[in-house]
Amino acid sequence: MKSPRIVFMGTPEFAVASLGSLLINGYDVAAVVTTPDKPAGRGRKLSASPVKEFAASNYLPLLQPLNLDEQDFINRLISLDPDVFIVVAFRMLPKIVWEIPRLGTFNLHASLLPQYRGAAPINHAIINGETSTGVTTFLIDEKIDTGNILLREEVQIFPSENAGDLHNRLMKYGARLVIKTLEGLTEHKVEPQPQTNFIFPGEVLKRAPKIFPGDCIIDWNKDPFTIHNLIRGLSPEPCARSILSNNERSVSFKIFESRPEDEMHSMEPGTIVSDAKESFRIACRNGFIRILQLQIEGKKRMDTDEFLRGFRIAGFNITVPKA
Repeated sequence: MKSPRIVFMGTPEFAVASLGSLLINGYDVAAVVTTPDKPAGRGRKLSASPVKEFAASNYLPLLQPLNLDEQDFINRLISLDPDVFIVVAFRMLPKIVWEIPRLGTFNLHASLLPQYRGAAPINHAIINGETSTGVTTFLIDEKIDTGNILLREEVQIFPSENAGDLHNRLMKYGARLVIKTLEGLTEHKVEPQPQTNFIFPGEVLKRAPKIFPGDCIIDWNKDPFTIHNLIRGLSPEPCARSILSNNERSVSFKIFESRPEDEMHSMEPGTIVSDAKESFRIACRNGFIRILQLQIEGKKRMDTDEFLRGFRIAGFNITVPKA
């Protein structure tokens, strides 16, 4: 069978690996669809998405529609005579778009669907303390992340890795799964299955909604393992955060790396325990969080010993959200 004509749709770095894999494997990418350039940085200069930069460097035709239901955009897609659309970390497509290709439109999602539907599956899997996750390809339908599943692959979550580490591994697993899925579709060896087939009796589905700033505030009333997983799940961005304060000022700080310490004590949550040289611990329910790497607002990211050399920690407390 001739190589299928593909239109690839994606935006962030996570999608670049899949697009690159298609090119390495010799597939015909007729066009790439990504978001319009957006103002970024202090100068608010227009910035291209990682997918656009990669596509342009490989001389691939680019489409950047403002609205996905624009008739000119739809006509252009039809004129490409595509066999399949492949979507990785893009926007929700209108039905008039995903119905165009002969073989359908499939999406790569960074979880084992139907678990962790939503915008932030990698973050939420770690925040919830999961020990495994995966990647899934599925046919797009009118809802979000609910279409019939094509292929899934389970991936272990290591205890020491954060969301950035897991993102980078799933990006590679996902790129390989895209190729397997494309081969299966073109050779009619993949049978789409409803997501209900993958739900065990009594299983509760967990969601993965977008992370908002309020979700990043640490509640020191919780146990050390819950807090540690929040820190891992939000590192290196957007980062879990808290506030140091004394009688004169308050300063926000992000935590990139931590270690949970299960230790009974009688301290109030948020109490700082530090030797002012190398050790910086914060009391929580039934234990402590040892801070290993952090960033004070307006400063660079640094290890704890470097932070303590430049910041007089004595007299500061941690602001604890009200229960």
